[in-house]
Amino acid sequence: MPSLTAAADTIRILVATDSHVGYNERDSIRGDDSWKSFHEVLCLAKEKDVDMILLAGDLFHENKPSRKSMYQVMRSLRMNCYGEKPCELEMLSDGSENFQGAFNHVNYEDPDINVSIPVFSIHGNHDDPTGEGHLAALDLLQISGLVNYYGRTLESDNIQVKPVLLQKGRTKLALYGMSNVRDERLFRTFKDGKVKFFQPGTQKDDWFNLMSVHQNHHPYTDTGYLPEEFLPEFLDLVVWGHEHECLIEPRYNPQMGFSVMQPGSSVATSLMPREAVPKHVAVVSVTGKDFKVEPIRLKTVRPFVMEEIVLQEDKDFKKHVKSTTNRTQITNHLISVVERLIMQAKEEWSEAQDEPEQEEELDPPLPLIRLRVEYTAPGGGAYDCENPQRFSNRFVGRVANKNDVVQFYRKKVGPTRRAPNGVELPEDSVLSQLSIDTVKVEKVVREYLTRQSLTILPQNSFGDAVSQFVDKDDKHAMEMFVSESLEDQVKHLLNVDGADDDEGLAQAMDTFKAKVEEAFAAGRHRTRKAKLKEKPANWDSDLNGEWEVQPGALYHSEDEDGVSEEDATPAPKATKGRGKAAAPRRAATTRKVGPAKSGRGKKKVVEEDESEDDDDVLMLDGEEDDESELFIKPAASTRAVKKQPARKAAEPAKRTTTRAAPSKSAKQSTLNFSQTSTQTNGHSKRAQNIVDDISDDDDAFEPVSTAKTTRSKR
Repeated sequence: MPSLTAAADTIRILVATDSHVGYNERDSIRGDDSWKSFHEVLCLAKEKDVDMILLAGDLFHENKPSRKSMYQVMRSLRMNCYGEKPCELEMLSDGSENFQGAFNHVNYEDPDINVSIPVFSIHGNHDDPTGEGHLAALDLLQISGLVNYYGRTLESDNIQVKPVLLQKGRTKLALYGMSNVRDERLFRTFKDGKVKFFQPGTQKDDWFNLMSVHQNHHPYTDTGYLPEEFLPEFLDLVVWGHEHECLIEPRYNPQMGFSVMQPGSSVATSLMPREAVPKHVAVVSVTGKDFKVEPIRLKTVRPFVMEEIVLQEDKDFKKHVKSTTNRTQITNHLISVVERLIMQAKEEWSEAQDEPEQEEELDPPLPLIRLRVEYTAPGGGAYDCENPQRFSNRFVGRVANKNDVVQFYRKKVGPTRRAPNGVELPEDSVLSQLSIDTVKVEKVVREYLTRQSLTILPQNSFGDAVSQFVDKDDKHAMEMFVSESLEDQVKHLLNVDGADDDEGLAQAMDTFKAKVEEAFAAGRHRTRKAKLKEKPANWDSDLNGEWEVQPGALYHSEDEDGVSEEDATPAPKATKGRGKAAAPRRAATTRKVGPAKSGRGKKKVVEEDESEDDDDVLMLDGEEDDESELFIKPAASTRAVKKQPARKAAEPAKRTTTRAAPSKSAKQSTLNFSQTSTQTNGHSKRAQNIVDDISDDDDAFEPVSTAKTTRSKR
């Protein structure tokens, strides 16, 4: 009986991250590696009979995955996550707070599909939302009922993290998720105190708090990572995505009081030492406030062995350093090293496999081999090395990476090399480590532009635009960046006094460029999104190509569009102006439909529409003020300083009359979040009464009151 009770109160979660389905899918040898590993992960979930699957970002390698990648993912999900076995998890929170779209509820509560193992996933930096509609590939999986896509960050400078509340037996799980945000911007948002974490308003100490993030874990730059100290102390376990090195065993942080698990990727996307670590996933069993981890090594991952040697430290090569014909000796020695690595890879793969039921032995896949050779010779000597691609082609049919088996590099010696235009070139050791798998376009552009002298275009925005063009396939990113930069610079120069001569103009342009770069680094500057013109009626896409990629399809400026950015997206505080702007459109429609003789009645309708719009806007403005007072400052002090408590109290009743009909309630009892008044789909009076029974202040979730929250910054 105790074991049955423990099983009834235990939530078993299979944890994985960075599947990168679609990576190198055009390669004839390695093209199927990513989806095969992902399929193995889902098969393990079904075999281990887990209650749910948690993916911490980068399910796809690209934010616009190919049809093949999408097909393989949907196939694996349907094969392993659908079934007649009932899901024992009970959803306690309001799904509309965590899931967006037409089906804003968990998929296993949908009466039209049978989900036995629900999948919860955040997006990473590879499969993030982009393009028109700001949709991600995960949105397609969610609308299909295959994945529960949560942890969206609607505003990168004002982030609210609300948990998905699940329960099984007596175990309560608060599942937090924060999808990928640019590291520098997220660092700034945390510093400004604009990241709010919400906790359940009832039985706060009984919940096991599990969070998934997808950010840099190591401080590659001063602000290019997410420190663990930024996360709230009430968390129990953090699943860290984005880092590909597998550190599956949880590491306890004594300062913060929670543990951190880094599953790593399930496929090697670069030939680096961190990718050579054996790949694992884990089954996390949560019972009450305790958890235990069961690591599982993946067996379908292609074997990868890496080694680094230094020729001048090898005694066999010291005697050949003075020779002018030492290429043969070096090549033969390196061939023997690669042969040894191939045998080592096969042995390691065979050890990871289960014993075959039959006597037939499994054929191991072609391994990934990387040999890094530092060939700096002592003074007066030289090592004559063979061309790396020619050397690698010796192992065609025996390794998977037939073009880059060996990597030669040497330490920097002699004076600094410079290009013909005087630009200082990187040292050989840096160049030797650059490959198509490890290079970040934004970093390369930044390193190059630091040695240039740009006058108009801001440097960091330039790198971001190139990154969007290459990584996100945004065909208009560069065009929009250049147009916006030129337009802003011209507007600035027209308003500058005393810039009549060339020297004054140059100084004014440098000042404005530095200001834009500073704003972008601080996360305050945003590039305008590309806005497309309406496709002509006589446009033939088959003959002329897609209209969206044509240069003439893009609005290059706000004036060309005819609607300024301020008019299109008014500031949240300007509620009166927004309400009045919406009223004339309704008035025009009323005049067109109504009869000509009822002029007074028509005017009366217009006035009523205007008053309704103003009332709605005032209600939203009040809710925004109420939100900041409820969740940032202490409740007792904020309620004492309110100036108009009567109007605040009357707003919930007004909301119920002006909002749309309530959405269909779930079969199970739900706990609503504290900010129910700001939902796009309003709740009915009955739902509000349920919340009143749960909590006195209409808050099912309370903000985190820690010393390092937003109060110190405000």
